[in-house]
Order: sequence, then structure tokens, then C-alpha cells
Amino acid sequence: MRISTLFILFLFVPILAIILLGLNVILAPSRPEESKASPYECGFSVIQGQTRSVFHIHFYLVSMLFLIFDLEILLLFPLAVSLYQVSFFGFSVAILFFLILTIGFVLEIGSGAIKFIETKKSWLL
Repeated sequence: MRISTLFILFLFVPILAIILLGLNVILAPSRPEESKASPYECGFSVIQGQTRSVFHIHFYLVSMLFLIFDLEILLLFPLAVSLYQVSFFGFSVAILFFLILTIGFVLEIGSGAIKFIETKKSWLL
């Protein structure tokens, strides 16, 4: 009977992972602290009774802009991989897509969605 390499992989990798995790539990020093058990690891203190925290809307806008541009880069990845086999039509569609991306980015900058620091506008007469 011939044992396949995939069978050995699926058999020994979980066993090795369990052994290494067990060694970590046994040999690692345990120093529990109050700060390690707190829900906020970045220095914010816990407010008792209040479950919601106020955050600025710009964080939401930046995350949405990142998600949109990340998906657009994902759509452009096949063009970058097969650049030498792209026809003129495919290249023109990619240029149009880049143009739409650029217009969208200029509109985002113009609307102030990326600006975090509020500055007072001086009124010029």
C-alpha cells in the first residue's frame, strides 16, 4: 500500500501543531496583569455603564475609501499580469478605468473627505 504525500501532510501537520501548542502552554511563563484582560489594549480606560464610544466620521470615510480603491486595484491586477497580451481595446478600457479612478479621487479630495484637520476659513473680501 502506497501512502501519499498529501496524507502524510494532513496527518503530521495537525499533530505537530498540537505538540507545539502544548509545549507553549507548559513551558511559557504566565504573568497575568489587569491591562492584559482589559478590552482596550491601546491605552483607553474602560467606562463602566457606557457600551458605545464616540468616534469621528472621518475614520469611517477613510475605511470606505480604502475598501473602494482596494477593490479597484483588484480589478486592475489581471491587466498588470497579462500586459503583453492585452489588445488595443483592453488597453483603452483600462485607460478609461484609470481616468474614472482619477476623477473619483479628485472629487474625494475636493469634497474634503480625506482632510482630517479642520482649519478655519478666512473670508476674503
